[in-house]
Amino acid sequence: MTDRKDRISLVKAAGHFKTITAHRMKVAEGCFRAGLYRQGLLHDLSKYLPAEFLTGARYYTGKESPNNGERRKYGYSGAWLHHKGRNRHHFEYWIDYPLRMNPDALYVPVKMPGRYVVEMFFDRVAASKTYLGGAYKDSSPLEYYLNGNPSRFMHPETAALLEKLLRMNAEKGEAETIRYIRRHLHK
Repeated sequence: MTDRKDRISLVKAAGHFKTITAHRMKVAEGCFRAGLYRQGLLHDLSKYLPAEFLTGARYYTGKESPNNGERRKYGYSGAWLHHKGRNRHHFEYWIDYPLRMNPDALYVPVKMPGRYVVEMFFDRVAASKTYLGGAYKDSSPLEYYLNGNPSRFMHPETAALLEKLLRMNAEKGEAETIRYIRRHLHK
């Protein structure tokens, strides 16, 4: 039987729906401004599927990803495993194993196509805006990224491009970063 606090309430489900929809709209706005219309429309649609939505509603707090609640309870998040395997804007989607088993490299990061790195940039900006609200600063996504140090799991070129965009956002703002994306990265 589930703990009382783990049950899905209508209030938590509505809050989760509102949060993921607001997040999606922020990512879509950034993608549209950068000319990535298809990605803006399709971003994170899997979050509405039962495998992700029900977990999100069950562990919703409005302060962090609900996947962290599931992770704390079970030691992993099934909703996250489902999500990252279906959304190419997550670097975890792009991790493979080498053709020949190598004890020094059990898994290898694959270079992400630029359009997905750009979507990942907007995803991080939108997540920071969503969870920080009025405390958001243009440096917030970079600070979060550097704190987690995920670059060690990314292809070096992918990590370099993401960090470049996050630093540009922190130093020059979102509008200038989008201008750069449209001039240099959008095809």
